[in-house]
Amino acid sequence: MSKKKLFLLDGSALAYRAYFAFIKSQMKNSEGLPTGTIFGFANTIDRLMDSEKPTHIAVVWDTHKPTFRHALDANYKANRPSQPDELREAMPRIKELITYFGIKNFEQHGYEADDIIGTLAVQARNKDVDVFMVTPDKDFMQLICKNIKMYKPLNSAKGFEVVDIQGVEKYFGVLPEKVVDVLAIIGDTSDNIPGVPGVGKKGAPEIIKKYGTLEKAIQSAAEIKSKRAREGLMNNADQARLAREMITIKTDVPDVVDWESLEWEGCKTKEISAFFKKMEFKSLTLKYSGESLPPLKSKKTNNGQASLFDDPTDVTDDTEEVATNWKVYDENKCHYTICDDPGSLDAMIEEMLECKCICYDTETTGINAMTADLLGLSLASRPGHACYVPLDGTGPDRNVVLQKLKVLFESEHILKIAQNYKYDYLMLKRNGIVVKGLVFDTMLAAYLLDSGQKMSMDFLARKYLNYDPISIESLIGKGRQQIKMSDVPIKSLMSYACEDADITFQLYEVLSKELEKEKLTSLAVDIEFPLSKVIAEMESHGIEIDKEMLAVFSKDLRDDLIKLEEKIFEIAGEEFNINSPAQLGTILFQKLNLPSKKKTSGGQYSTSEAVLSRLAQDFELPKLILEFRALAKLRSTYVDALPKIANPVTGRIHSSFNQHVTATGRLSSSSPNLQNIPIRTERGREIRKAFKAGVGNKLIAADYSQIELRVIASLADDENMKQAFRNDEDIHARTAKEIFGISELEEVDREQRRKAKEVNFGIPYGVSAFGLAQRLGVDNNEGKLVIDAFFERFSGIRKYLDETMQFAREKGYVQTLTGRRRYIPEIKSPNKTVRGFAERTAINMPVQGTAADLIKIAMIKIDKALRDAGLESKMLLQVHDELVFEVPEAEVDEASKIIKYQMEHAMDLGIPVKVELGIGDNWLDAH
Repeated sequence: MSKKKLFLLDGSALAYRAYFAFIKSQMKNSEGLPTGTIFGFANTIDRLMDSEKPTHIAVVWDTHKPTFRHALDANYKANRPSQPDELREAMPRIKELITYFGIKNFEQHGYEADDIIGTLAVQARNKDVDVFMVTPDKDFMQLICKNIKMYKPLNSAKGFEVVDIQGVEKYFGVLPEKVVDVLAIIGDTSDNIPGVPGVGKKGAPEIIKKYGTLEKAIQSAAEIKSKRAREGLMNNADQARLAREMITIKTDVPDVVDWESLEWEGCKTKEISAFFKKMEFKSLTLKYSGESLPPLKSKKTNNGQASLFDDPTDVTDDTEEVATNWKVYDENKCHYTICDDPGSLDAMIEEMLECKCICYDTETTGINAMTADLLGLSLASRPGHACYVPLDGTGPDRNVVLQKLKVLFESEHILKIAQNYKYDYLMLKRNGIVVKGLVFDTMLAAYLLDSGQKMSMDFLARKYLNYDPISIESLIGKGRQQIKMSDVPIKSLMSYACEDADITFQLYEVLSKELEKEKLTSLAVDIEFPLSKVIAEMESHGIEIDKEMLAVFSKDLRDDLIKLEEKIFEIAGEEFNINSPAQLGTILFQKLNLPSKKKTSGGQYSTSEAVLSRLAQDFELPKLILEFRALAKLRSTYVDALPKIANPVTGRIHSSFNQHVTATGRLSSSSPNLQNIPIRTERGREIRKAFKAGVGNKLIAADYSQIELRVIASLADDENMKQAFRNDEDIHARTAKEIFGISELEEVDREQRRKAKEVNFGIPYGVSAFGLAQRLGVDNNEGKLVIDAFFERFSGIRKYLDETMQFAREKGYVQTLTGRRRYIPEIKSPNKTVRGFAERTAINMPVQGTAADLIKIAMIKIDKALRDAGLESKMLLQVHDELVFEVPEAEVDEASKIIKYQMEHAMDLGIPVKVELGIGDNWLDAH
């Protein structure tokens, strides 16, 4: 008897692959139903059944419910974009199709498809069966053994590969049993699992090969030669341990069916034939029913991938309807040149000075605009034509070239187009050129059109131009073979650079029309585009840090950690590794017998923050452990890290402020993330003292007061709440007075005000009666009564929330006062949890987004007002609702008036906007 073959398909991952394989196909049946994703998945199953002939098979799915991993870390998968509309619509039909193939679908709340597949695979591994896990996910390599293999789809329709033990070793450099340790160090950005900073895909396997396990590597971290790896492991030990726990696939999921019940007994011919006929899949209908369909008139796709496993030489008839290739670079059709002599440079500049708009792109040695070197730049003023100007010594004198280009870039009448304009602006500024004139940033335009899509030029080119640009890997390679950008031959660099400028110009032509069509031009031209210049200047200035203060603070924290450690050991009755979850779990739950039922997938007691926080309410040791962790993180993440990332030339911190990241329109901060600097604890706030004014200057911190409550009062046009702000009343006391039936504001006590504050910040963002009750520490009935009382007194808020929800359901998006949109297709989800999250998002976004627009407008107006007044004052930071400025002492009074006025009058909300100003030598004193 032939050996049994069990195939376990990762349904969610394969559905996503099918979706992206056909993302541009525009395949629809005559009813208008998008069918590309369904077609891709159908061909995958069909080919799999034909080629592999499994004896047992199942498709396993993720659910939308939180899993045990979310319980371990609330940020798990927090960065994942929402599921695309077409994929979400296709899912029920794909699952229906699977049943017609005679295959079972499985999912289980609380667990991911990985865990169910892992459990079924381990069930069968010691039987007379070969197990194949059909998935592109490298995490599954941890399960591979003699009888369990991965059936991994390859990219670009090149079929698949079977990954065995040797394949794992080739991919990771370690055997399967060590994969989890390697992955814990690397982390997983797609799942928001951070791993160990300073150690990448090359370094992690070497560490595990040397030390054997993650735990041993952590214990031996002090001896690691690489400074980044050493400090990364020492400072992020708990983070790595948590990552390992999160990445480990569970193999003991309860109540999972027996693998033998998955025997395949053939497809349901009648049902599957009818399904394919309804979808109008020609070849599949012919194969399963013998009937031919008339030719279709569907549009062609840009991708020749008919199945996730297809051999590109063996494509079904259906691909005639949907499959052509993306356009690619053809040097015979493009007019790309190098301006490497004075004559060609002068001619190019003379020609472009007559243009209404030019597109430019810089080629550099790195991605940090404050440290990278400029190798050259490309320019385009019409589609299909571009030139490259080298600045690396291969052409005319660099300084002479820059002086000539200065005339072009500082011309006020020419619109300047770029992809990520801020980066190119900074690169040119550091080389003596300040770009002037109006701006068009294709990245920001795409962001305004759909904040959920990718913003890279390559993605946008494929989506809007049906064009696949030259990849950076084709230029510099990857891995150990990667070369420096400065070592790329000039002709190859020219083609790459000119294409960037050319394609960005073509994107401008498309995206400018899309903005107009969606009525987003004003938002782009009046806010986002000019703001990019303001932010670029803000990043260029940077902020000074007090390294001496941080050194002293680090020593103080170390002393506090030592004292805490001694106290922890005293209560525990012995010394142990506080950073070891296993040792800590033994102390807490075995030796001290503290109550806990929560265990990790590896069988250890969980010592997560959530578990310790619950225990800390009744027991001292968990409270001390939390304090120890907080101080250790404060020291490693901020106090010791900030001096190391100061710019070596300026000695200042130059954080990057990003316009295209958040879905609400708020700016985000990175490298470092200044918005994450802790402010709720006394020790955390001390970090702000390290950000100081330069000699002869002061810092001004200007902070909007209760801006989101003012925004919602304006959006809802609620007279009671608006009147409170007009009278400059304590809004939380006023709310307490209204909902608790108190006659005078002065009679509101602290506890009533506290409850009102929770109501004010909770109800406008969709908090439930249960959620409010939890916050207030009351029962659900009282929570409901408070909500009812709030809406009775502030009826405009209730009306606004209802109308916003209805608008979202009808339009599929919500918008701010300026017209900024956020699409929320999940608002129609049949899944209650998903729909509930979407409803809260619909309520929250217009408020947060309008507040974000308000501060952006203020930034633009302040920047102009300061320049018009001839002041030297500089804007340095934007953090949440706060702006920070560095101001010469002689300008403090005048700058303060300008800042306060422009912030309070940036947008007319129909009620007063209040700004609190602070002045000091450092950020803490000014705040």
